[in-house]
Amino acid sequence: MNQTQDPELEEEMEEQSVNDAAALSPKLIYEVIRRDGEEELRRTKRSLIWSGIAAGMLISLSVLGEAVLRTYLPDTPGRYLIENLGYSVGFLAVIMGRMQLFTENTITTVLPIMQERTWYAFGCMMRLWGIVLGANVVGAFAAAALFVFTPALSPDLMPAIEGLSQHATGMGASQSFWRAIPAGIIVALIVWMLPQASASAFWLILVFTWLIAAGDFTHIVAGSVEMAVLVLQGALSAGPAIFGFFLPVLAGNIIGGTLIFTLVAWGQVRDDVEPE
Repeated sequence: MNQTQDPELEEEMEEQSVNDAAALSPKLIYEVIRRDGEEELRRTKRSLIWSGIAAGMLISLSVLGEAVLRTYLPDTPGRYLIENLGYSVGFLAVIMGRMQLFTENTITTVLPIMQERTWYAFGCMMRLWGIVLGANVVGAFAAAALFVFTPALSPDLMPAIEGLSQHATGMGASQSFWRAIPAGIIVALIVWMLPQASASAFWLILVFTWLIAAGDFTHIVAGSVEMAVLVLQGALSAGPAIFGFFLPVLAGNIIGGTLIFTLVAWGQVRDDVEPE
């Protein structure tokens, strides 16, 4: 026996189905990220430190994953594109594990500041940036120490790790800076797309972080693992490490993630979120 459905209820159900299927508008994406940023800004220092250290340690899986594929894949013309898939492993662990990665914060914690625009809010953002970046570097050095000073890794992998590290830190300050800008944009783009990605988040992170490696761009946290390997081995001194690699890459990631992508993202939603 057929039952007649209430037309108003049917209309509400259809409207809900449309809303569920519709793509998020830029305003809604902005709001999701802004709320995430506000939540991050309220976290305690201890929470940020431990989350940042964990992220710095686990991002080393990017170096390890790439080294494993480089070591054991046959030396063919297409190996370069395949081995760079290993670079995505650390980012998948950190981003999907919701750990504090500095380059994510170049957009997540900046969007609340773009709306509030007070010195207090700016100070809170800089505090978080400093804590997270410092914790990421500590975690990166801890992972590098495990690679260098313990038999945790097969000796077969160390030549590949050393080769990746020498390449990443040997570009020179100017080239490192310019190659860091696209990496900052790509990470910010991942953050912007994640609210809408849901079930496809894995593939989103995999593809775009693979692009960072395949494009030979530089990332401050993953690169800090490579830098730390050479520093702990005595193959790279403090001056070239800081001024030839770390600071130029840091500046490039911030410019790419904040000054370029975040300002553009803010520009497209500003009229919708600010009062007349």
